[in-house]
Amino acid sequence: MKILLTGKTGQVGGELNNILKDMGKLVSVEREQLDLSKIDSIESAVLDIQPDIIINAAAYTAVDRAEEEHDLAMTVNGVAPGVLAKAAKKIGASLIHYSTDYVFDGRSDTPYREEDTTCPLSIYGESKLAGEKNIAEAGIPYLILRTSWVYSLQGKSFLRTIKKLAAEKNTLRIVDDQIGAPTWARSIALATRKILEQGLRDKSYLSLSGIFHLTCQGKSSWHGFAKEILSLSGASQDTHLLPIPTSDYPTPAVRPLYSLLSNDKLEKTFAFKMPHWHDALKDCVNSTPET
Repeated sequence: MKILLTGKTGQVGGELNNILKDMGKLVSVEREQLDLSKIDSIESAVLDIQPDIIINAAAYTAVDRAEEEHDLAMTVNGVAPGVLAKAAKKIGASLIHYSTDYVFDGRSDTPYREEDTTCPLSIYGESKLAGEKNIAEAGIPYLILRTSWVYSLQGKSFLRTIKKLAAEKNTLRIVDDQIGAPTWARSIALATRKILEQGLRDKSYLSLSGIFHLTCQGKSSWHGFAKEILSLSGASQDTHLLPIPTSDYPTPAVRPLYSLLSNDKLEKTFAFKMPHWHDALKDCVNSTPET
């Protein structure tokens, strides 16, 4: 099995690059080798590599900046995944792609299921939803894995930001009325491996093609997430966390107030459960970054 992994220097891509390295032949590329903003170069790169499976971990993730860089966000997150899928069709390959909880508007009070109506509030969410639709229309075996509040020990993440700010300030004002599931990038990568190990490279898995929610168990606010980060890092005694409403912390992009995703479909289909976010965070804080 030959796997083409895009975005190998990102949070999820970096973890996948290590966790999948002994699964067949892994060809990992970064932006310099496969730039999803350059649509005309995507197909030729895929045809040159001839993978059995494409795992697209590359994305435009600057949620607020996307409000100004609409075209770039839509190209990378919306158009490029469809081009990858069409290239995959030409060589009989399948595709695994990662999406986001931000495709929902946050008006629910129960965890979102895969079939629930989407209604993104931001350009970022719109671009990710466009990518989902373009993949689905390509007519290939695919899995779209929606996740949420992704963090890791490398790259730009909420975990690293909170630890940095806590070292600089005595008081941090953290939003407490947005609810979601913090999800460690390594948990996503490990789950992806489990899915691959169940033989999804077989063309018979076309019947499973679709969207699956994949997040850590449990729920939290950003304030609760920050509190746990500081507690596990031993900095909770030195920094005061002040809970604030979203209205006190305006951002260019509107976030859903509730974006919890139900993992029921994932669990029933692939027979495994994601770890609780508390446990995953503890493991992350006690681990070392993958290289």
